[in-house]
Amino acid sequence: MTKRIVVTGAGGFVGQALLRALGPDHDVLAIDHRLNGHAGLEGDLGDPALLAAAFSKRCEAVVHLATVPGGAAEADPARAKQVNVDAAMALIDAAAQAGRCPRFVFASSIAVFGDPLPPLVDDATPIAPTMVYGAHKAMMEQWIATQTRRGAISGVSLRLPGIVARPLGPSGMKSAFISNLFHALHARTPIVLPVSPGATLWLMSVTRCAANIVHALGIEATGSVTLPALRSAMGDLVSAIARATGCGPGLVDYAPDAAIEAVFGRQPPLSTPRADALGFTDDDAIDSLVASALSTLA
Repeated sequence: MTKRIVVTGAGGFVGQALLRALGPDHDVLAIDHRLNGHAGLEGDLGDPALLAAAFSKRCEAVVHLATVPGGAAEADPARAKQVNVDAAMALIDAAAQAGRCPRFVFASSIAVFGDPLPPLVDDATPIAPTMVYGAHKAMMEQWIATQTRRGAISGVSLRLPGIVARPLGPSGMKSAFISNLFHALHARTPIVLPVSPGATLWLMSVTRCAANIVHALGIEATGSVTLPALRSAMGDLVSAIARATGCGPGLVDYAPDAAIEAVFGRQPPLSTPRADALGFTDDDAIDSLVASALSTLA
């Protein structure tokens, strides 16, 4: 029997990549407030009528991507709570009622770790979010784990690093400058970055991210999993994109913002033995990540 999968946030950057990765082998119901040409249900996850329609048939799995991200959550924490917590909890309830312990894959974030980070982040690193967004993700990780223990769902929370390269335009993400770098050098236009050349980042291409989510659908692991990521200095990332696009790194200037660098530019070495053992993967090398990210530029 073809697996029926509900995907929220399906019209977004990661959501569209996931729909491509799932392909025709699954019965996928895409949900978002705007689906950008994909078939599915458009509307608000907080609407009981939308959830009733989404789960009117059997449901073997849910991938929950919909979110109010970092900067947008800080600007409007009440709205962020409605989407990131209230609607997510309602979605879990609807999924549990529609399926017999359905698989539930949740897109969490490295924001659950907060800042400053310890000298090494590994599977034993405690979560201590400092942003509204990170706190919401941590809350939902705990709720998904609780509902899994209760037998309502089989949930796994994937802690995603920075995913590149997002489309240009407002995203509500304070880390948008990372993706904007790809667009700028691809178009051979100057860009000023709010971090220093030595700023260190955890990165993953959107293609690799989608593949890891598909992998999570097919395994039985539960709980929270910090995914492997490629760690790169910003200067090295600039050089790799310049090589791939054939332009000079001189198009890039730096005007470090201490607050932004503290959150997005001081990411230490990352060790992910549980994710590695479960079969999750990173992009392997900076040039591979850059090539993959450039191939998906919108």
